[in-house]
Amino acid sequence: MPEGPEIRIAADRVHEAIGRGRLRQVELHVPALSRFVKKLSGQKVTRIDTHGKAMLTRFSGGLTMYSHNQLYGRWYTTAPGEDPATSRSLRVALHTAKGSAWLFSATDISILTEAQLKRHPFLLRLGPDILDPGLTEARVVTQLEDKRFKGRSLAALYLDQQFLAGNGNYLRSEILHFAGLAYDWRPQDLSAAQRKRLARVTLALARRSYKTRGLTNPPKTVAALKRKGWRFERHRFAVFGRAGQACHTCASKIVKTVVGSRRLYYCPTCQD
Repeated sequence: MPEGPEIRIAADRVHEAIGRGRLRQVELHVPALSRFVKKLSGQKVTRIDTHGKAMLTRFSGGLTMYSHNQLYGRWYTTAPGEDPATSRSLRVALHTAKGSAWLFSATDISILTEAQLKRHPFLLRLGPDILDPGLTEARVVTQLEDKRFKGRSLAALYLDQQFLAGNGNYLRSEILHFAGLAYDWRPQDLSAAQRKRLARVTLALARRSYKTRGLTNPPKTVAALKRKGWRFERHRFAVFGRAGQACHTCASKIVKTVVGSRRLYYCPTCQD
């Protein structure tokens, strides 16, 4: 499932394709939404927000399209008159004079007023957005010290969208690695300095992944690995997906385990 950085990147791409342009054609291939076709036609997409893994496409008439890609949903963008090369099932297509945005295979889509959006059950349960520019290290520390979260393992906590929205499986492994923390520790087991470091790394890695389109390794590491001829999928992560390979820091072999039915990777030396 795409994580917060990937959803924000998709939102940027969709806004670049159709943002501020008047909608010449609106396709809503979801029966419950068909009544909105005429209402949205001729309007503009004013902005696209994200909260965690949800995308909020805002229209000039005051309505907002909530969409969640879940496992299989995916956005495509094309030039005017072009169709995406995919066999997926089309759910939504928004066409302007400068381009088109297409949402395929997503199953959680609704069009809401601002009042309805504020009562949306999924959005109400979400914690702070991990990519919110206003989210501070101090706020993340506050979350770590909250009674709802401080007694849970870091492995469980870093997939909980009520703790931080937009975190996901690769970010979980990478954040814990760069913070030097074992996955079965709990926030209440950490010193104040460790919680502060974890908060700092949490924000830094999520923002790095967004800005670099998926890299969590620091720039110097990436540059060194690229000089060795390593392609993107090999140089993007420090531990995730690298079971049995050498840690870039200490050369110990990366270990894979399963926690909460999701794979997790760690260095047994750096995260002891």
